[in-house]
Amino acid sequence: MQQDETSILFHPVASALENFITGQVVLIDKPLWWTSFDVVRKCRNLITHKLKVKKLKVGHAGTLDPLATGLMIVCTGKATKRINEWMDADKEYVATIELGRTTPSFDLETETDATFPTEHITRESFEASLQAFLGETQQAPPLFSAKNVQGKRAYTFARKGSDIELPAQPVVIDELEIIRFDLPVVEIRMRCSKGTYVRAFARDLGLANQSGACLTGLRRTAIGASRVEKAMSPELFEQIISKI
Repeated sequence: MQQDETSILFHPVASALENFITGQVVLIDKPLWWTSFDVVRKCRNLITHKLKVKKLKVGHAGTLDPLATGLMIVCTGKATKRINEWMDADKEYVATIELGRTTPSFDLETETDATFPTEHITRESFEASLQAFLGETQQAPPLFSAKNVQGKRAYTFARKGSDIELPAQPVVIDELEIIRFDLPVVEIRMRCSKGTYVRAFARDLGLANQSGACLTGLRRTAIGASRVEKAMSPELFEQIISKI
């Protein structure tokens, strides 16, 4: 896939506007608070305005929550037919997790609902707890998610206070690396399969350490072989499009 990807990956010097219709892949570094739809809409509006066309097919290869930052792969034109290739690829994240408290959404979207001790957790015990998450495991998705439940998004039940449980699903975590251990906060790099909820991983990690935990920061650093270091901000993309 990498060889074909190179031929359609957006290049600010070699690209012409018409290439967006035939198909381009743009790597965007999503800012905090932006939704994934915000990124797609921004790219579409910039390109269609410059091309003076009303419609252009634009999609992305994997949603990021508004509270997350990092790599999004945006595809235009015929390149949208390949979105599933990236959707199915492994993802890499850097997760900031706070031990000792929980929230209903497992992140900062909701307020703290319980606190727990962390004094018993050592770096050694924490490292040992990570080992159980490597390989294929069963993970229950967060109720605050876009999972389909009875024909509706799961978050619609969560926001109404429903206590329904989502069935666990198999996920694969290939790599876990501690970047920072400064209790109650830890920072972890993880490489995982599609369908893995890092918020749910934070919840389960808290339980594995006889405590609680929630996700306080998330950055997606890679999708397959594509890395965020090669991505551009929406502002830079706008500057480049204006000059083509």
